[in-house]
Amino acid sequence: MQSRTHTCGELRKKNVGEQVTIAGWMENVREVGSNLAFMIVRDFYGTTQVVIEDEKMMAVVKPLNKESTISVTGVVRERSSVNPKIPTGEIEIVPEKIQVLGACRHGELPFEINRSRDADETFRLKYRYLDLRNPEVKKNIVLRCNVVSALRNAMTERGFLEITTPILTASSPEGARDYLVPARKHPGKFYALPQAPQQFKQLLMTAGFDRYFQIAPCFRDEDARGDRSPGEFYQLDMEMAFATKEDVFQVLEEVLPPIFAKYGKYNSASAAPFKRIPYLQAMEEFGTDKPDLRIDLRVTDMTEELAGCGFAPFEGNVVKAIPVSACTLTRKAIDKICADIEVQAGSKAYWFKCDESGTIAGGIAKFVNGDPAVAAAVAEKLHLAPNTLVVLSAGKKEMAQKAASVAVKLLGAACEGHMRKETYEFCWIIDFPMYEIGEESGELEFCHNPFSMPSGGMEILLAAERGEVDPLTIMADQYDLVCNGVELSSGAVRNHDPEIMVKAFEMVRLGEEEVKAKFPAMYNAFTYGAPPHAGIAPGVDRMVMLLAGEESIREIIAFPMNKNAQDIMMGAPSAVEQKQLDELHIAVTAEE
Repeated sequence: MQSRTHTCGELRKKNVGEQVTIAGWMENVREVGSNLAFMIVRDFYGTTQVVIEDEKMMAVVKPLNKESTISVTGVVRERSSVNPKIPTGEIEIVPEKIQVLGACRHGELPFEINRSRDADETFRLKYRYLDLRNPEVKKNIVLRCNVVSALRNAMTERGFLEITTPILTASSPEGARDYLVPARKHPGKFYALPQAPQQFKQLLMTAGFDRYFQIAPCFRDEDARGDRSPGEFYQLDMEMAFATKEDVFQVLEEVLPPIFAKYGKYNSASAAPFKRIPYLQAMEEFGTDKPDLRIDLRVTDMTEELAGCGFAPFEGNVVKAIPVSACTLTRKAIDKICADIEVQAGSKAYWFKCDESGTIAGGIAKFVNGDPAVAAAVAEKLHLAPNTLVVLSAGKKEMAQKAASVAVKLLGAACEGHMRKETYEFCWIIDFPMYEIGEESGELEFCHNPFSMPSGGMEILLAAERGEVDPLTIMADQYDLVCNGVELSSGAVRNHDPEIMVKAFEMVRLGEEEVKAKFPAMYNAFTYGAPPHAGIAPGVDRMVMLLAGEESIREIIAFPMNKNAQDIMMGAPSAVEQKQLDELHIAVTAEE
C-alpha cells in the first residue's frame, strides 16, 4: 500500500474506529463554518469524505487549491448522513494529520475534472493528464487494459505465440501513406513505420511458426475519422499456417463473443457461426459492406420500376428504395432525416408514404401515381402496406448505394421496432472482388489486399489473361469482420505461391522484376516452400470503442492526437535543431 493503509474506495463500515492513511487528490472542500469543512479525497479507486473539525487541520486545508495531492491520516467513523451513491458512503475520516504531497499551484483549472467531457476537445487534449483524472474518462482506459488482457489470454490458450515484429522497416505500398524515418548511417535512405505487420507475419508462417499473434502497433499517415485515429492504432494481429478462412473464422467466433458479452455496454453478442454475406449482396441489400445487422431494413433496387415515372433525378440513374413498415414519423421528422442523408452522403434523398388507406401520398407521390402501372409495380415490389414509409436515393450506382446505406442507419435508429440496439451483431463479409477499375487511373487495380489468394488460383488468372474471364469478376479469398456497422478487421487467405503472386501482379501491369524489387523478402521466402496460410487483424481501438459505447475513438486512447494529427499536449510534431537535420542529411526547403 506504499504510504497509505487503504485506498479511497476501500473503507467500509467495518473499518469504523481504525486509524488509517489515505492519499489522493483533493477533489473538493465545502466549508460550513470557521472550523468545519467537508473534504472529498479521490484516488484511482474512488472517493472518501474527510471531515475537518479543528483549527489546526483547517489551517492546512484552507490555502490549498483543488486537485492538490494530499495524504490524510485519521480515524474512521460512521457518517451521520449516509451517501448511498458511493461505496464509501457510510463512513468518513476525522483527520489527525494532513500532509501536502504535491500542491496544485493553479487556483483556476482549465475545466472541472468531473465534467471534463463537456469541455472543448482542444483543452481536453492539451491537459489530457487532468482529463484522465475524471473517473468517466479513466474507466475507458481501464476497459481497454482489461480487453487487451482478455484477448492475449484467449489467443495464448489457443496455441498462438506472441511474437513482436519490427517497428523500423522498409516502405511498402499497402494503401496508405507511410511515416518515414531518416536513416542517419545511410544518407538519403529511409525506414518506414509499418502500416501493419503484414509481410512479417507471413514470413513467420514461412519460417515454420504455426500460430502467431501480437497486439500490434500500426502507423498510417491518414486523416482522422470518428472510428479512426490519425498516426497510430493497434490491432489483434494473427496468422495461421496450413489454414483456410474457416480456421480463422472459428478462432474469432470463439474469442470475441465472450469478451463482448463480458466487457461490452451491452451484455449480448452474436453466437457462432456469424452470418456470412457476399460483398456484392451486402452492397445490394444494405448499400454498404459494413452492414449493421441490428437494423432489419433492407435496400431494394427500383431502377427499372421508376425509370419512366417522370421524376428528373431518377432519369438515367440507379434508384434505391428503403421501405419502413409501421412508420409513425411526422413529415417534419422525415424531412430532417432526408436532410441528414444529404449532408452525410453528399446526395439528395426522396420519399413517399403508403398512408392508412393504402394510398401513396406525400413527397414524390405524384410521380409514382402518375402512371397506374408504375404505382402497381412499386407497390408489388416493395410489398407496400398501410403506414409504410419509402425513402429513395438516386445517382450513379455507388452514389445511390452510399445514400441508401446512410438512410438505413438513420431510419433504423429513428423508427421504433426496426433496430435492436442493445446487442452486438457480428457478420463476415466474404467474396470481395480481386480487382477494380481505379478512379484516377482508369485501369485495372487491386481492389483490396494484393497479397490475397484469388479464388480459383492460377487457373482463373490464366483464363482472364486469355480473355475468357472478365478480371472484374475474379473474387479474392478475402473477408471482413463487421460489428454493428463498424468494420473491425480485414483478413484473407494469403497468396503463398510466387508464381500465382507474379501473375496476380501482372494483371495490374507489375512484372516479376518489380514484384521482386517491392517485396524481396516475401517473394524469396515463398520460393523456399511456403505453407498455405491465412490471417486477420481486428482493430483493438475500434473494438474497445464499441464495447464502451463511444462515438469517437479518441475517448478510448490514453493520449490521442487531435484531428490534425497533432499532439498538442507534447507539442508534436515540432521543429528540430539544425544540427539534427544535418546529421540526417535532411534539408527543409518549405516554410511551415
